[in-house]
Amino acid sequence: MRYSRQEDLLRLALMMQGSAEGLSIADIERAFDVSRRTAERMRDAVLRSYPQLEERPGPNGQKYWRFPTGTLGRMEEPTLDELTAGHRAVSIARREGDFATAETLEHLLAKVQAMFRADRRRRVAADLEAQLLADGVAFRPGPRESIAPEILSTLREAILAGVMILADHRARASGKLSRNTRLGPIAMLFGEGRQYLLAWSEYQDDLRLFALAGFERIELEDDVFERPEGFDLQDWLAESFGIWREEPQDVEWRFLPDVADEAATYAFHPKQQTERLSDGSLVVRFRAGGRQEMEWYLARWEGKVEVLSKGNLSDM
Repeated sequence: MRYSRQEDLLRLALMMQGSAEGLSIADIERAFDVSRRTAERMRDAVLRSYPQLEERPGPNGQKYWRFPTGTLGRMEEPTLDELTAGHRAVSIARREGDFATAETLEHLLAKVQAMFRADRRRRVAADLEAQLLADGVAFRPGPRESIAPEILSTLREAILAGVMILADHRARASGKLSRNTRLGPIAMLFGEGRQYLLAWSEYQDDLRLFALAGFERIELEDDVFERPEGFDLQDWLAESFGIWREEPQDVEWRFLPDVADEAATYAFHPKQQTERLSDGSLVVRFRAGGRQEMEWYLARWEGKVEVLSKGNLSDM
């Protein structure tokens, strides 16, 4: 418990250093899930150890505490776990074909490690290599699509700038090339297997998914694109089990007792509800489209799951 308390105080001190406005007692309560009295004791403990802590007034008479920039010196250097997480993100981005993000993260990590003393740089390099090899994230097997880096960088620029694009795109199913398609890009969706762009199509006057590997040319336009009013990406994604769009339906799966514990470790849908039955089986309920992707996924369970919901899915 003593070590845990020390770690909390160090983390609090770093949070006070990293905040321009400072932290209030209420901020400390939320960040550490403690009572107001405990939050006050934590602030006092930091103040006793670091008298440089500044108190500043905020709105409605609330007080905030912060450290002047540079007060904590090398205590601000990232830990090995934090650096490993950064390099893991690079590996994941590269594996999924997002080379622009991977390159940007690599530049950032190089700048961070350049600030270390020479002896720490050597230790970190050796420890990072061992930890990443043990993690194995860069070596996960499986196919992925090859997407031109310039396509990804242009799309990212369009999304950040909020402008329309003019694109030549080849449909995956038919192979037909559509030229000079005007799109309003919203987000790139990366994940296992295929990668997509979610965009508003001027021709279809609706949101559509476009396979990233199908883009052959993209040009930025001057016209500003604004997302549909009230659009929420997370809510939009929650309407489907995977990528494909369909009218949402009520889904109910029953995982048999011998796989119920394993199934309980999965989040099949962000709005799912689960129920344990008296025989030990697990029932999962949610509402989403994407029937074929559900069928592909359930096939992995080798007959250990029963589809209770009505509709085509139960006939697979």
